[in-house]
Amino acid sequence: MKENDSGSESAYWQTNIRLMLKLLCVWFTVSFVCGILLVDVLNQIQIGGYKLGFWFAQQGSMYSFVIIVFYYAKRMAALDREYNVDE
Repeated sequence: MKENDSGSESAYWQTNIRLMLKLLCVWFTVSFVCGILLVDVLNQIQIGGYKLGFWFAQQGSMYSFVIIVFYYAKRMAALDREYNVDE
């Protein structure tokens, strides 16, 4: 991206911010909504002997966070190439 190309720079950051907001919504849904608000409903389902609400609260939010980090890194690498700001 050229220094004088402010339109392209603006589009790059808008795309980046939009991606981050979407991923934060996913993380919030998994960690807060599934792990706290819907825990009683999800606890009625058992997988491997563990209540699903407990699993979301303990491991699900951490697993989803790790997946989100790797997805963000992959998506940002593609975005960097698209806007010609990769190293």
